[in-house]
Order: sequence, then structure tokens, then C-alpha cells
Amino acid sequence: MQNFTPFSSLAGGVLIGIAASLLLVASGRIAGISGIVGGLLAPRAGDRAWRLLFLIGLIGAGLVMAAITPSGMTASPRALGWVAAAGVLVGVGTRLGNGCTSGHGVCGISRLAPRSLFATATFMAAGVLTATLLRWLGAVS
Repeated sequence: MQNFTPFSSLAGGVLIGIAASLLLVASGRIAGISGIVGGLLAPRAGDRAWRLLFLIGLIGAGLVMAAITPSGMTASPRALGWVAAAGVLVGVGTRLGNGCTSGHGVCGISRLAPRSLFATATFMAAGVLTATLLRWLGAVS
């Protein structure tokens, strides 16, 4: 592993957990990014503002991070086509799995939801298998 930063990773995980917990306690909503974005694409009355503010906060935090430590924000080493294909596959997977890593992995597991436990185990196993296969084929280093 290169550039492993356990303390920064731990701090980031704690902040994600606190934010997800606050959203759940304050509004009863799950901090699943695919659900939040999906709700913006097909909004219900009175449901758009909080979703938009949540996404603005995510983007704003990234911009603040880029301004504070620009070296920590690097471009993908993969070609744009690979990144776009990966994004499409992730989008299809979130629809099939009825949620994303943030919804199932952070919020669902913390609530001990059986569906989220199974979904998280499934997408983690698929990720490990895909990465192993791509390395074995020499597609990634």
C-alpha cells in the first residue's frame, strides 16, 4: 500500500459517520448518495432543498480540500473512457442493489439491516474479484 494514512482515514470515517448519524437523527433520512441524487432527478414536493444542500456541501467540501491541500487531490491515472465506464457500472449496480456504498455500507450496516449486510458483502467481494482479475490480466498495475 502506498501513501496509507491511517489517522487521516480514521478522521474521515468518523466525520462521515457523524454526518450520516446527524442526518438520520435530525430528519430520519439515510445518507445514501445514489438515493439523494435520484431524489433530485425525480423530486417530490418539498423534498428538493435538503438534497440540493447536501450535494452542495459534498462538492464544497471537495473544493475546500483542494484549496487547502492541492497535492491531495490528484487526477485519475486512468483514461476518461475507463472512468466513464466504471461510473456507468457503478450507477447500474446501485440501481440493482437498491442503494450505494454510502447507503448500505455506512447507514445500513450501522442499523444492522440484513439487506445492507448482504449488499455490502456482495459489492466488496465483487470489487476484490474485479481488481484481482484486472491485475491478473495486466489491465492495471
